[in-house]
Amino acid sequence: MRNKHVAVLMGGFSSERPVSLSSGNACADALEAEGYQVSRVDVGRDVAAVLSQLNPDVAFNALHGPFGEDGTIQGILEYLEIPYTHSGVLASALAMDKHQAKHVAHAAGVPVAEARALHRMEIGSEHPIAPPYVVKPVREGSSFGVVIVREDQSHPPQVIGSSDWRYGDRVLVERYIYGRELTCGVMGDVALGVTEVLPTGNAFYDYDAKYAAGGSKHVIPAQISPNIYQKVQTFALKAHQAMGCRGVSRSDFRYDDRFSEDGEIIWLEINTQPGMTPTSLVPEMAAHAGHGFGELVRWMVEDASCSR
Repeated sequence: MRNKHVAVLMGGFSSERPVSLSSGNACADALEAEGYQVSRVDVGRDVAAVLSQLNPDVAFNALHGPFGEDGTIQGILEYLEIPYTHSGVLASALAMDKHQAKHVAHAAGVPVAEARALHRMEIGSEHPIAPPYVVKPVREGSSFGVVIVREDQSHPPQVIGSSDWRYGDRVLVERYIYGRELTCGVMGDVALGVTEVLPTGNAFYDYDAKYAAGGSKHVIPAQISPNIYQKVQTFALKAHQAMGCRGVSRSDFRYDDRFSEDGEIIWLEINTQPGMTPTSLVPEMAAHAGHGFGELVRWMVEDASCSR
């Protein structure tokens, strides 16, 4: 088992390249410590030729964002018949499209916020829905391009229709959900622990809160009632299964407990390629369940396959 040759795919050319390099190198280090033969691949447009030459036993997909997380690299790996980690072509493409993912999650009984998918130029000078609301790119991760519109704003943010916008033309306009940031990972068909994320310098869990040193505090297990804790786990597993995900995933939620402990739980999105440094959310959840980082990445390699 440990003599397997694993190509760790990282970097790439999406907005999340720095995050992917961090994830990829952490996973490669852990896999080497577990005894695997590891090749680190900074993914470019020639990735098919590079992988054909390397001929690995497994591709460990540590890419984030478009190309790496949307079914594209998964299709290349299927064509090359290289077993790979995480979700397959359809689940990856579906989960990456926030609008379509909402439909699937809702059909599976997972609560979602009311939303509209629009071309960004349709928004214009009038609010598309009553504020407060959130505008986010349909196909981005790590909170890139997310804009929160407060109740007292008289018109939509002008940046959405400007030439400076670089996150695609399709955007999702979604009711703003007050409350606490909860997240829950799934490993195989088992929901891991629920973490509450507390941004330290910003009320919004943005890119800096996610990745800057000291940007957020992770509380696991989340200090919520057992009933809410179990509901979040159930919804995370339902979303994972409804999308057809494999390997590990992570679902993000908002929990509004301002008026009662039962409150409102809203599923926001599912991440089929969650961050994979030892201090990232899913590895922390796995550690809480008794799976060290080396054991986690080893499990992912042994879980790899084609036709996922």
